[in-house]
Amino acid sequence: MEDYFEKAVDKKTVYDITGIQFMNFNSLFQLYAMRKNNDTALEHAEKILFVPDALSYMLTGKMVCEYTIASTSQILDPKTKQLDAKLLQSVGLSADNFGPMVNPATEIGTITEEVQRMTGLGAVPVIAVAGHDTGSAVAAVPAKNEKFAYLSSGTWSLMGIETRDAIINEVSYDRNFTNEGGIEGTTRFLKNICGMWLYERCRKEWTDAPKSHAELQAEAMKQPAFQSIINPDDAMFANPSSMVEAIQTYCRNTNQHVPEGYAEICRCIFDSLALRYRQVFGYLKEMASFPIEVLHIIGGGSLNNYLNQFTANSLGVEVLAGPQEGTALGNIMLQAKASGQVKDIWDMRRIIANSLELKHFAPQDKEVWDAAYEKFVAICGE
Repeated sequence: MEDYFEKAVDKKTVYDITGIQFMNFNSLFQLYAMRKNNDTALEHAEKILFVPDALSYMLTGKMVCEYTIASTSQILDPKTKQLDAKLLQSVGLSADNFGPMVNPATEIGTITEEVQRMTGLGAVPVIAVAGHDTGSAVAAVPAKNEKFAYLSSGTWSLMGIETRDAIINEVSYDRNFTNEGGIEGTTRFLKNICGMWLYERCRKEWTDAPKSHAELQAEAMKQPAFQSIINPDDAMFANPSSMVEAIQTYCRNTNQHVPEGYAEICRCIFDSLALRYRQVFGYLKEMASFPIEVLHIIGGGSLNNYLNQFTANSLGVEVLAGPQEGTALGNIMLQAKASGQVKDIWDMRRIIANSLELKHFAPQDKEVWDAAYEKFVAICGE
């Protein structure tokens, strides 16, 4: 990634064009590395397909470039909603190397005769859904109006808002926020936060911990709050050989209580995630053009009642948890839209909200969490 900025296009220009946060696995840098290393597959490729589009191609024989997945590549300009010629040229490609851009809820084609023979199905239509999983998940957020933020909670925690236009300015650049394509021309303005990766990596090391999440987390809740706080997005937690040791080292280096045992470390992770969520939520409130009145938590992490309550306490807003399988629901609803069974995104969200029971978490212990956030900022920085 750094080599690309030095020899191809500078970092600020890339962000001004794409509005995408910098992560070293973004497609732009992968393609640059392939070109730099004289990769023969890239050299001889006629077309390049993102993974969801490759699956559509195998089913239909049609090559397309679905907007939401293309938007995460750091090659697409959200203002024109097309792949950027300058960035493509920097990796020796052109728009001709990709299929035509299509939006979610577009029919790509029907399954091929070969697939029909293999499956025994007829000419079933294949729909371009929001191919990026978070794109489909956010489409399934059961919000009543635009005044919401979402937290897609899993290995990663993706916190953001839904906007009509991309937010690309000095503040979003400095804070490394990203603008990814949503459905119906919306933008998912969000930030990636290291999520349950911390917890899951530690669980692999805890040989003495209870096997069930419920028992393990109940033990963690018996520990003192906020005695150890980490910044979940510190580089040392990206992929350490031992996550337990990395957390202990961070606390030791910041002159805090060094957590010992699974219960103390689990409590440290949950406290710290909730406080980091508050920090990012504060950034979103500054940059949003509307008041944010509620946080919707979706994905597997929405089942974590302890962390949901901590998040409500930390942010000081109501938290609504669910659905767990947001990506699948959003996918289904976009297929329903393509077939004319739902009208638009708000019709989709109304149906989802009426089809499941959301869990409500109201803020508690404001003064305690305000003091804890001051400690978090003092340790981890703005």
